[in-house]
Amino acid sequence: MSQSKMATLAKDTAIYGISSIAGRFLNYLLVPLHTRFINPASGGYGIVTEMYAWAALLFVLLTFGMETTFFRFAGKEGENEQMVYSTALRLVGSVALFFIALVLLFLDPISGFLGYPDHKEYVVCFAIIAGLDAFQAILFSRLRQQHRPIKFMTLKMAFIIPNVLLNVFVFWLMPKMFGFMPALETIYIKYNYGVGLIFIVNLICTFCVTFGFIKELKGISYGFDGKLARRMLAYAWPILLLGLVGILNQVFDKIAFKHIVADKTYGEVQLGIYGACCKIAMLLALLTQAFRYAYEPFVFGGSKDKDSAETLAQGMKFFIIFGILAFLGVMFYMPIFRYLVTNHDYWVGLKVVPIVMLAELFMGIYFNLSFWYKLIDKTWWGAVMSGIGAAVMICINWIFVPRYGYMACAWGGFAGYGTCMLLSYFIGQKKSPINYPLKDIFKYVLLAALLYVVYWFCKDLPMWISLIINTALIGIYLGYLFRKDLPLYSLPVIGKYFKKRQFNL
Repeated sequence: MSQSKMATLAKDTAIYGISSIAGRFLNYLLVPLHTRFINPASGGYGIVTEMYAWAALLFVLLTFGMETTFFRFAGKEGENEQMVYSTALRLVGSVALFFIALVLLFLDPISGFLGYPDHKEYVVCFAIIAGLDAFQAILFSRLRQQHRPIKFMTLKMAFIIPNVLLNVFVFWLMPKMFGFMPALETIYIKYNYGVGLIFIVNLICTFCVTFGFIKELKGISYGFDGKLARRMLAYAWPILLLGLVGILNQVFDKIAFKHIVADKTYGEVQLGIYGACCKIAMLLALLTQAFRYAYEPFVFGGSKDKDSAETLAQGMKFFIIFGILAFLGVMFYMPIFRYLVTNHDYWVGLKVVPIVMLAELFMGIYFNLSFWYKLIDKTWWGAVMSGIGAAVMICINWIFVPRYGYMACAWGGFAGYGTCMLLSYFIGQKKSPINYPLKDIFKYVLLAALLYVVYWFCKDLPMWISLIINTALIGIYLGYLFRKDLPLYSLPVIGKYFKKRQFNL
């Protein structure tokens, strides 16, 4: 990969990363807020976990692979980029509107099936949220395709900041106003002691962000090409299957948990504990998301370049390097990160964090490996491999959750993504081989494993001593990285200082 290309990828990843990290950080402020005011015994956080799992599944269904399809067709020679964009926008928008209408038409049976016949507002909110999110996904993809990360970041923050502030109002300020505004207390109780208001706030903020896309919405007037739409749908349907089974790997445990265990009320309580602790593990997802936002349009835009295989190989290497760093950082500083979950009654579930984080790392590697079949238009391979991984995950959940609870959920995700990762690597090396730097990657894995062993033996020491030791362990990993693959003089800003002094670790 040329230095200019790496610099472009690094810059875009940094900006997307800032928006993702800042956004997730602000969203993580909701975790201590919710876990403080929603008692785990009430099962309220289990409802939040389940409904957002449904939202993630619906997002995949309603975008039906059109994000990746848009990048693929917009980057093809001979295609009208504006027509591709307009066609994708109309397809997703039409499906979203149809879905919302369908849910409203069958609201009663759907609410009953989900177990919320007395809270139909949950279903209404998430139907509209899912439809708007799917439509906005194409608008955000347009920004990525045009390499406009600043506006991307601005609009993401335009949702996140008001969402956090309104949640603070609902759970912290609103109860203080009950004494002189009894109507607020009535609303609070009506919507399940604030749980339902989380969803209403989300809907309001999602709707408002749409107004930030005025310029991009004008693109819908570029027209609709029926023949192009059929070709795009033919490319997209395997990606839909891929995305569907992929998201099932992430959310099946949260959707099915209370239906698998014998006691549904107990299931909601346990699901709330599992969901809260998984929020800590999701810190690793920040890197995957930021990397994907920058990497996908970057790869598809340069897929005809002679060094695209080298780009994929180096991209994989650095993703794993920084993925491992994120894993070590979260685990080594767990005595601090655990306070994201305010109520100590949730801490019993912290043992799932390393397992879920490794599953997230496998998922990120699988995403990087997925380009071999996307670039040769054989996306059905992804559907097959993800289907096998999902089957592994579902079987583990179905068999072991009744006995081992949410620990089986964590191991199910680990096994499911691990299966997808291994299948994609070995099949990809036969179909479209890429010379990944496995020896270099293995050295980082081995170093991380040794550091983790030291951490494990020291984790029961007094907190301040273990944090000092763990900081030194992180320093060893960074020292190896700076010496081996990322010399300090190559870094932006501070690199000038080291280069000037001819100092290189």
